[in-house]
Amino acid sequence: MNLRYFIFLAFPFFAACNNSEKKIVNAAFTDSLLLHYSPSVQAKTTDSNLLFWQRRMESLPDNFVNGPEYASTLAARFRMYGDIHDLTRADSLFKCSNKANQGKEPGLFRTLASLAMMQHRFKEADSFRIKAVNIDGKTITNAFLDFDVSFELGGYARAKNILASLAKDKSYSYLFRRSKYEHYDGSLDTAISCLMQAAEKAGTNKYLVQVAVSNAADLCIHKGDLKQAYGLYLQSIKIDAADFHSIMGIGWIALVQDKNDTLAERIFQFVHAHQKSPDALLKLEQVAEARGDSLLQKKYAAAFVQQVNDSAYGNMYNKYLIDIYTGILNQPAKAAAIALQETGNRSTPQTYAWYAWSLFCNNEKDKAYQIFKGFVSGKPLEGLELYYMGRLMKEMDKGYNAQQFFKAAWENRYDLSPSKVKYLEKNLE
Repeated sequence: MNLRYFIFLAFPFFAACNNSEKKIVNAAFTDSLLLHYSPSVQAKTTDSNLLFWQRRMESLPDNFVNGPEYASTLAARFRMYGDIHDLTRADSLFKCSNKANQGKEPGLFRTLASLAMMQHRFKEADSFRIKAVNIDGKTITNAFLDFDVSFELGGYARAKNILASLAKDKSYSYLFRRSKYEHYDGSLDTAISCLMQAAEKAGTNKYLVQVAVSNAADLCIHKGDLKQAYGLYLQSIKIDAADFHSIMGIGWIALVQDKNDTLAERIFQFVHAHQKSPDALLKLEQVAEARGDSLLQKKYAAAFVQQVNDSAYGNMYNKYLIDIYTGILNQPAKAAAIALQETGNRSTPQTYAWYAWSLFCNNEKDKAYQIFKGFVSGKPLEGLELYYMGRLMKEMDKGYNAQQFFKAAWENRYDLSPSKVKYLEKNLE
């Protein structure tokens, strides 16, 4: 998640020294955490369940229960260790189960919709949602799914109306989604509060508590409260030692706030060794960027690109591919092609900002500006897109507009890579 802002608002610029220079990440504790790491109870339980249902599948492949149970544990392992093939296998098994049930079970369609969203197949997710609604009507569960799909497809007004219709529901599901919308709407304190309330609602469900707390930590990063983010990441790791997302969050704080690139690198290398997601490669690329080591940066960028270009990932990492292709790898034509594809996948101000920036980098300046005027100008944007549009405006000699974008991007600077932050510092002097 990234904090979105309305560009027409004026943002005061404050120097970086407003944030405490005191180190946040306890290096000795972090080293101990990495050294003494062992899989959490949740991770061990997931592995045990996976083995159990895998054996059941092998012995009774036609049993209606075994397939979905095995698929569920595969999806759980994917969330933990990031092996994309666990996710695609789960998706395949649920589709087989849906076929065996002759498409009559709405819960299977909802699950397929959720898996499709995880793989950034948002229009396919919507088609599954519609089939679930056709079977059991406009239930609260279907309404939550409608919010999820609408939000991802850029239907923010529809998502807002759905949320309003569910306002009496103070469940974990409602609070989590309300946080997402408040984040989009720029109400970051409310978004964080909703997630902390959701954590309380989760009760003894450690997984749900951990998800809410780690997401709240992410929002604290966006807010610029890195000390609170650090505390929440530690809280989340205490719940689940296999919470690699939070471990990397600590690495990010070490890099961008403490300027301890050595510790950050150690953390990201640790995560890279323990899970199969490409995310750690991206963070290692940014460590190299912070050091000004372009050769190492290109090495990690190329490794990241090689991994996510596996067809199993689909569109999941397009945002980052666009950034790499318009940056260190300097292949803007590839970026433009990916960004155009993304506008078809989900028509949002963010995807059109990626497209405009890619076109500009590909020396298609007039077309880039037309895309900006038609689909981006005056719309809510995230930190990365604010930076892109600031660069676009600057290069097109629209200095005032560039400054407004840069000031807004600065407010969300902890989401940006080190070189982008340095660029903003230079241009906001």
